[in-house]
Amino acid sequence: MHELGNKIALVTGASRGIGLAIASRFAAEGASVVMCASRLGAHENRPGTLEDAVATINQAGGNAAAIVADLSDPGARRGLVARAAESFGPLDILVNNAAGSKMKLPSEVTAEERNWMFDLNVNAPIDLAQQAIPAMRERGGGWILNISSVTVKQPIVPYPDSQVAAHIIGAYGATKAALDRYSQALAHEVASDGICINTLAPEAIVLTTGADYVRDIAERRPDMVEPVEMMAEAALLLCSKSMVGQVTYSRQLLHAAGRPLKALDGKTIIGDAFTPADLEGPKS
Repeated sequence: MHELGNKIALVTGASRGIGLAIASRFAAEGASVVMCASRLGAHENRPGTLEDAVATINQAGGNAAAIVADLSDPGARRGLVARAAESFGPLDILVNNAAGSKMKLPSEVTAEERNWMFDLNVNAPIDLAQQAIPAMRERGGGWILNISSVTVKQPIVPYPDSQVAAHIIGAYGATKAALDRYSQALAHEVASDGICINTLAPEAIVLTTGADYVRDIAERRPDMVEPVEMMAEAALLLCSKSMVGQVTYSRQLLHAAGRPLKALDGKTIIGDAFTPADLEGPKS
């Protein structure tokens, strides 16, 4: 039995990384997935395209469509959920994964850079959630998952990497902390409508195809990295069960649920919450 059979999902930031993994895992469980990114074709210095991501899922027997929108632009966000519904129908699931950062010391991040991060990382997911809620209420339920980050917490001393690395994630982490708080409030407001809103963060840095800098970190500190399948499996759990107002982490959630970790095709069990990232996987 497919866990998301006949469900329709919108996943933002879906051309690569965590977003692509979540979209692939959802499609493997029977969902029709609308995949959103800021552009359809190649992006300078970034591997993978939205066009390729959609084609990969469809070629594997899934059902996916593309929608292009720069979510840092309020005008581009306007009416996006309605546009997404044109592909397969009204949304059952919204996954707000798209995000961006300006990695600078907190004393140096400009107001313009802070505003850009808050608009993309906080306002965009809230805007899309507000667009999705009316139809979900009318249909009697739905799921909204906002992807957060462990950077909401100041790293413990001694820092696992370097002092600079610990400091430059501060502004980004502040946006994700704001998203967590807003998501909890919104979750409890709409819980009686059958809408499940939660936030999910990776326990560590996620190892994805093409992320060679993460592979370098993993070779030095394997405890700082987790497989991308961990986030995809945890997202599936939060978008198929009745949980409300959770601010949770990938490994912790799978461990608490006693849930096995599956490959993105949903066919093979590859481990559990303790499974390390596979450093022998394909490189870019």
